[in-house]
Amino acid sequence: MDSKKLTLSSGAPYYEHQDSQTVGPRGPVLLQDFILQENLAHFVRERIPERIVHAKGTGAYGKLTITHDISKYTKAKLFSQVGNSCKMFARFSTVGGEKGSADTARDPRGFALKFYTEDGNWDLVGNNTPVFFIKDAKKFPDFIHTQKRVPRTNLKSATMMWDFWSLNPESLHQVLILMSDRGTPHGFRHMHGFGSHTFSMINANNERVWVKFHFKTKQGVKNFTNEDAVKMAGENPDFAQEDLCNAIDNGDFPKWTMYIQIMTEDQAKDFRWNPFDITKVWFQGDFPLIEVGEMELNEIPVNYFTHVEQSTFSPSNLIDGISFSPDKMLQGRLFSYPDAHRYRVGVNAHQLEVNRCPFAVNNYQRDGFMANSSQYQDKPNYHPNSFDDIKADSAYKNFEYELDNNHVASYNRNENDDDHYTQPGLLYTKAMNAEDRENLIHNIVGSMKGIDGPKRDEIINRQLCHFFRANIELGMKVASQLHVNIDANMMNHSK
Repeated sequence: MDSKKLTLSSGAPYYEHQDSQTVGPRGPVLLQDFILQENLAHFVRERIPERIVHAKGTGAYGKLTITHDISKYTKAKLFSQVGNSCKMFARFSTVGGEKGSADTARDPRGFALKFYTEDGNWDLVGNNTPVFFIKDAKKFPDFIHTQKRVPRTNLKSATMMWDFWSLNPESLHQVLILMSDRGTPHGFRHMHGFGSHTFSMINANNERVWVKFHFKTKQGVKNFTNEDAVKMAGENPDFAQEDLCNAIDNGDFPKWTMYIQIMTEDQAKDFRWNPFDITKVWFQGDFPLIEVGEMELNEIPVNYFTHVEQSTFSPSNLIDGISFSPDKMLQGRLFSYPDAHRYRVGVNAHQLEVNRCPFAVNNYQRDGFMANSSQYQDKPNYHPNSFDDIKADSAYKNFEYELDNNHVASYNRNENDDDHYTQPGLLYTKAMNAEDRENLIHNIVGSMKGIDGPKRDEIINRQLCHFFRANIELGMKVASQLHVNIDANMMNHSK
């Protein structure tokens, strides 16, 4: 078998890979050694800016197979018949930590899915939780700043974290999930995934329903306790990455069952809460899970950087039959995600292998950094024109709808959006067992003990009021373990 020649990036073969050109055996290195220049110059450019959020993650390829008929809800070709399948790519991640942080940190987990369908790529970019901390994208930069580092010390801060949460009671639902053992999942294979936002589905009769997406792990839910998560962070900070790679390499392909919840437009009008509020869930007793298919991951990418680090996901990558909703956080993400990728990876990130639609891509976008003309070559770059055969298909017209309000304002709250406590209270009393509640309180207390500075008591008392509003027992136990004396004034504020 003939060996391959060592070459420069231009393809020119060369020999001197180990030794630089010098003036004599002990002389200075020459500037003309272009081989040295190329290797060093490329080396210092091997990394791109890490993600501001979701920096630490892992990914795998797999497939989605449709097992149940939901064609009455959507005209998406992927769901047109049982047995359909498509290739997909999944990326799991922590949220707040940097790229070198520990996989077992207390944090939500990103659950980002890319489905390569014949009608284009569909991205479902969610988390391992059905809710989120805030309901309006305007708050997102401020929220993430509190999960990162203090500018002066470059240290994480429980003070600024709990200060923000206590001033934004809408965060309580997600805070209770985060502080439970669900905040430290045992790797990525043993957690559920959620689209989190409310999306819409449109069927062949041009009828719309609202939809939420769920992915239930077939490996069973498994979480670390706080102490075990901290211990694992020291022993193997890449635990989740290693766990996923080992499972797939050993043929133990992780699987999830895909479900949807459906809400009609009439039901949405009568729903107790704003159905587009990402801090709320739809009760499964009222809107039962409808099984759709099975997701299987079966291939670790051959190069982490190429496929995982350069992968881009955006909720704006939708396909015919699936669309967005008035969810404020979702509306903000429709802009911010593709904008982040244009900055981080480049304007032509969609041409990279992991992001590229494997089916036809026909448009008039041209040029920019790293442009690849193999798809369009010398075809016209304007529309309309007399030369190409690209036709706009009327079957893909946008869904038309009327809004129920024409008054523009910066709305703070509407409907029952001020109810930040009913669902967190039910999470505590109904969804958690005694051990879950004990661990939740233990984790909350451990975190809140880190609050310091002149505003310490104010922040703690403000957050305790939220706990009391959700559940008296929860508030009392947290207060007791923080050695806070509960006075009548605090109890009155929490009513």
